[in-house]
Amino acid sequence: MEEIQHYDNIKILVFSLDELSYALDLSTIERVVAAVEITPLPKAPEIITGVINYHGKIITVFNIRKLFNLPCREIEPENQFIIAQTKKRLVAIITDSVTGIVELNPRQIVNAEQEFPFTDYISGVANLGANLILINDLDKFLSIDEAKLLEKAIKKVTI
Repeated sequence: MEEIQHYDNIKILVFSLDELSYALDLSTIERVVAAVEITPLPKAPEIITGVINYHGKIITVFNIRKLFNLPCREIEPENQFIIAQTKKRLVAIITDSVTGIVELNPRQIVNAEQEFPFTDYISGVANLGANLILINDLDKFLSIDEAKLLEKAIKKVTI
């Protein structure tokens, strides 16, 4: 008799940038908050916009538009920040809007290495019919050198 494999569904938080859909694993998400003023962080990697004070903690703000070659935009009041936990720190990610939580069967996800071999930070692509969602690996947004640069820049910050 053939053995049937059962896979747990995966929950992702879907957000948009320029009307394109992106996602993060829901297990990394702490919360979604309204955009606030960002304090610039001199000598930080290009993907880092600055830092914010989040409940007394200084957290780094990522602008991932640069990773996806999307045009930079000023932060607007309707933008949202996704507060998420990497292996090393709590971070905020700037989004145009957060769409919601989607539960996926693993068979709906295409391995990103096949489709995007030069982008470590894309862990998979969810195929939802007419809508494709790029699922991102939060821990791979920064290279090792960029992470070291960020550590140095953060040590010099006071808000």
